[in-house]
Amino acid sequence: MVSFILHKQSCMDLEIHEQPTILSKILSEYLTFDGNLKIDIPENTKRIVLVASGSSYHCARFGADLFGKVANMSARAIYSSEFLLKPKVPDDEGTVYIFITQSGETSDTLRAAKRAKQLGMTIICITNSNKSSIWNLADYKINCFAGVEKSIAATKSFTAQMLCLYLLTLKYAQKANIDIKSYIEDIKTLPRIVNETFDMSKKIQQLAKMLKKEKNFIITADGISYAMAKEAALKIQETSYLNVTAIILGEFMHGHVAILSNKIPLIYISASGVSYSAAKNLAKIKQDYNPPIYIIGRSHERITPNFNITIDNESPVLRMFSNAVVIQLLALFIANKLGRNVDKPKGLVKVVKET
Repeated sequence: MVSFILHKQSCMDLEIHEQPTILSKILSEYLTFDGNLKIDIPENTKRIVLVASGSSYHCARFGADLFGKVANMSARAIYSSEFLLKPKVPDDEGTVYIFITQSGETSDTLRAAKRAKQLGMTIICITNSNKSSIWNLADYKINCFAGVEKSIAATKSFTAQMLCLYLLTLKYAQKANIDIKSYIEDIKTLPRIVNETFDMSKKIQQLAKMLKKEKNFIITADGISYAMAKEAALKIQETSYLNVTAIILGEFMHGHVAILSNKIPLIYISASGVSYSAAKNLAKIKQDYNPPIYIIGRSHERITPNFNITIDNESPVLRMFSNAVVIQLLALFIANKLGRNVDKPKGLVKVVKET
């Protein structure tokens, strides 16, 4: 039991701290010194459909919003299992599918990719294994270079997928003659930003100490940050077995907010800063229910959170990556304080393929 309480050398801990090296590797593989992207993409792409499961789906949600924001392209994300259940899926000309899977062997994602292939669709895969089934199936391939991930909870593979998807989005933007110079300059600093996020570990430990005693809490977000809220809930659920619910803040106000009558904490995750609308909703929550409100990311002058963790950087995308690492560390620290075995959560298994 003592070793699980200390968790100094858990695989999850070690893999979280590998991320700056992995992200540097990805940048060196796909980005030239003068800012050109070494990624092949299909011609005449009109819309994107991203298909994945688990943490990879949260990456897909992030990517769908990213394509719209950065590349001005129509994109949507769908769970692999839901894709398989739909009687009709997008198969019109110009639609390109992106399948995201750490192992390249995720059963429902692989079956979904085979269905898309049977329909004659163009497939891009983002995976951590260039020897996997999905790698062999795809028309265009992107390797995450994250190495073997032993912990059940996806950490280094998650941010690696995020970066690969971000670079792919930039390639499409570049193809559409959108100026991406500022995005390229920002993303070059990503490994440093992750290291700076590690420097906030003591503060993240403080938040973990407050949350470990809670049996239930809510994580909210808006827009592109909703993907991080979903990922945060999953990470805490699978490592600490706590009842954590992720929901879009605007939707939360439509009845779900009543759960705060039980005085459970609310976490709000923000990359671009708290919008006026979100600040108004959080202020109303504070007035009506007065729960503890914790903000991961930039706060707002209208809000006085009980706790705030944020990195000092102007780029929303870099703050998104920083928030991803914050929630990984938060999940790790909560689980450690509860004495959980973060590498082998109850009832969970992981498909791992050598790269």
